[in-house]
Order: sequence, then C-alpha cells, then structure tokens
Amino acid sequence: MLHGAYQFLKNLNIFIMKYYMLMMSFLAFSVMACNRHDMENDSHEGHEEIKFRYTVYTNDYELFAEADPFVAGEPANILGHFSVLANFKPVESGKITAILSVKGREIVQTLDKPTRKGIYSIDLKPETPGKGYLKFILFNEYGHSEIIVPDITVYASHGEVSEAAESELVIKTNSAVFTKEQSWKVEFATDSVQAGPFGQVIKTTALVESARESEMTVNARASGTISFLSGNILPGYEVGPGQALFTISGSDLAENNFSVKYTEAANNYEKARLDYERAKELAKDKIVSEKDLIVARNTYENSKAVYDNLSQNFSISGQTVKSPISGYIRNLFVKNGDHVEAGQAILTVSQNKNLVLKAEVSQRYAPLLGAIQTATIRPMHEEQAFTLEQLNGKVLSYGKSAAPENYLIPVNLQIENNGVFTPGNFVELFLVTMSHEAALTVPNSSLIEEQGNFFLYIQVTPELFEKREVFPGRSDGLRTEIIRGLDGTERIITRGAMMVKLAQATGTLDAHSGHVH
Repeated sequence: MLHGAYQFLKNLNIFIMKYYMLMMSFLAFSVMACNRHDMENDSHEGHEEIKFRYTVYTNDYELFAEADPFVAGEPANILGHFSVLANFKPVESGKITAILSVKGREIVQTLDKPTRKGIYSIDLKPETPGKGYLKFILFNEYGHSEIIVPDITVYASHGEVSEAAESELVIKTNSAVFTKEQSWKVEFATDSVQAGPFGQVIKTTALVESARESEMTVNARASGTISFLSGNILPGYEVGPGQALFTISGSDLAENNFSVKYTEAANNYEKARLDYERAKELAKDKIVSEKDLIVARNTYENSKAVYDNLSQNFSISGQTVKSPISGYIRNLFVKNGDHVEAGQAILTVSQNKNLVLKAEVSQRYAPLLGAIQTATIRPMHEEQAFTLEQLNGKVLSYGKSAAPENYLIPVNLQIENNGVFTPGNFVELFLVTMSHEAALTVPNSSLIEEQGNFFLYIQVTPELFEKREVFPGRSDGLRTEIIRGLDGTERIITRGAMMVKLAQATGTLDAHSGHVH
C-alpha cells in the first residue's frame, strides 16, 4: 500500500514537472512572438513616422509644418498648421498656394480653403533631388502674405532619408507635447526671450486719490436746514455742471434768517429802483438836484448788487446748492434735515479722471528716486497690471527728506483712470529706475512655481516644450529677470504655461493627437 502511494506521488510529480516545462515553453514562445510582432510594428511605424518638421515666423503668422520626406519621384504630404501671431488662433479661411522649388523647377499646389480649421494638407511630388525652398502664399481677407521655409532637401533615395532623419530626432526628456489643436482652444502664446536694460525695481504700495483739479468740495454759503431735491443724492450718483442738489433753508431760525434777508434785499432793491427812476425824471425839470440824483443812483446800485448776489445763491425758500462740475458724488457729509453752518462742507464731487498715487519708500532708495523711469501699477487682488505709459501717467514728485512720523520718503505719481482704479483703494506699485544694464527678462505669466522652484517651458517645436528650471531675480510686476537657466536664444511659452503643465501631468504624449493626415 505504501509502495502504491509512493508510486502515485512519483507519477504526480513527473506530471507537474512536464506541465511546468510545457507552460514555460509556451510563455517563452509567446514572448518571442510578441517581441517579434513589436519589432515588426516598430519597424513599420518607424518607417511611417519619419517626419520633417519646419517652423517659420513672420510678422503676422506662425507656420508649423510636418512633412513626409521629400524623395524625388514620390509624393509627399505636408501638414501645415497656420496660426495668427497676434492671438495664436488658427487661420480659419483663405487660399494657400504651396510652391516647392528645387534647382529652378517648381511644383505647385493650391487649396482654396483649409482642410481643417488652421490646417492645410498639401501633396507635392518633387521631381529633382537637391536643395531648394518651400514657399506658402496665403490670400485671405487680411491681404497677401508669403511664408518661406528655406533649406529644403529633396533626397534621391530613402537611404539618404534615414541618415538625415537621425539628425532630426528630438529628445523628449522632461518635455510636454501640446498640439496646435490644443493650443488653439485656450489662451496661448509664445515669444522669444528678451534681453535689454532692466533697472532697479522698488516695490511698494500706494494710496489712490483723485487729483485736485478733478475734485471739488461744495460748502454751505449760509446756515440753515438741508433739504434734498432728489432721493438719488447718494455717494456714486452722477451729476452735471450746475445741477441743483439741495436747498438750505433758514426760515426756522430766529437769527441769520436768510429768507428774511432775501425778502429785505428784494424790497430794498425795488424801492431804490423806483426812487432812482423818479429822480431821473425830476432831474430833467431841475426839480431834483444833481447831488440828489447821484445819491439815488448810488443807493439803487448798492441795493441791486446785494439783491443780485443773494438771488444767485438764494431764493425765498433758501440757498440752492448746485454741482460745480460734472462727475459723481464721492463723499456726502450730511443727511436730509441736518442743520449746517455757513462754510461747512456738504459733499465732494469727483470727475475720477485723473488720479494721484501716493506712495512711501524706504530711505535706502533715496539715491534712486531721481532715476525713476517708469512704473507698473496693479490693483489689489487683480492679475492685470498696467504700465505708467499705458495710463498716460507721470512722476509728479518725490520727497527730498523723510517724513518725521515714519521716516519714509513720499513718492507721488499721476495717472489717467481707465475705469479700473477707485479713489481710496490701494494698489501695488513697482517703481522702475533707469539702467544701462542688460538683463534677460520673461513675462511673469510664463513662470511656473512648484514648491519654491521656478520653471519655464522652452519651445523645442511649436508642439513640444521642454520644462526647464530657472532662477529668477528682480521683477517689475510685468516681467521678471532670469539670472540663470536661459542663454537668450530660446522661445518660451508666455501664456498658457499652466495648461501645458496639466497636459504633461496627465501624460498626453501623442504628438499627432487630433492631426489630419
């Protein structure tokens, strides 16, 4: 019995070993087959995916073209992506003529409209190998434009193509693919890195106030009780020049009652007028002497001056308060029914056109204040910033000494209000001094911050961007100096860098996603 059990276990072990060997052989065969299949696919795809990429910028357009290798006697497809450089949106209409010129021989194709928005799919069959150029002539509602791709090579055989393609390989380490179709759907732009003078930047805050010539305070000319002429008399209410806003009545006052004074002035003026007219008639018959006539005329003119003065500002119901200028009510110091004294401020009317920015800076910047060339102004909690030139601004003054209360030096600027700034609010202010030092600068919108480190996306092609760490320096609120990480020859993403970062994070690496082939 024990012998039978032993034999059974021995046979079972042999069966398991054979099954294991069979499965291993099958797996090995499967792996080899898969590897061969992948190699075949890679070889096949590698042949199909040899593409030459061309990028050209003109004053108006960006061209990014992906083309099959140009081999003499064989058709080649060119997939041209045309973007309007002003906004990096696709060219939506227009006729394109493509001309491939080699050794004086031209191959031409014309498309009346895009194959797809922004994309023209062009087929050319070169006849002669050699060096030449590719020209695109675009006709649309904006006129006529020529885009030339120089140094085009037409190869004699595919062997030459393979050698040339090796030099065209693009290393994609730490890079992100962002197709033209993707960039056309978002706010996106690229630009060359700029090198130029970039002075010392003084960052501070400033209080926004209305300029003196743009604001007037209305005072009460008499004592009395305020009565609103409209229920709309509130801060922010727009008024016109000479518009009546309040009346000030003193009819309930025992003293300094201007209603009584107005009535008295009117009666005196009327009596003096009648006396003077009667004296003039009597003087003709020598009944009234020359002296009495002069006294009557003097009394008349004095009473008239008093009456005219009161009638311009008062009526029987009291003083009428009018707006001296057009604008809006900025401050209202009284309520309906309040008692006011002569000379008391009632309201402030502001035109809100010219504004003064009042800033204070540390004493250590005193030697630089005379060299302030421009400034960048950004409203608090806003992303958009404006230069002093955009707001037709100027530096009004800067202090020659520190204020005794806080030991800071005042700086005052004037700007035109573009509707974004509100008197009484604060703004961020970047004072930029004149300098002859050259620096590499990039727009602030191009910088990506990750845990205290800063990165830029450098354009390899218009659809491939390298993420590179840079080291920023000074900033004027619009642009930032790059101390290390750039050599000044790169083209970078200036708008839409965050979208490219998201595309990289999600692993969108198909460079042909959405393309029309």
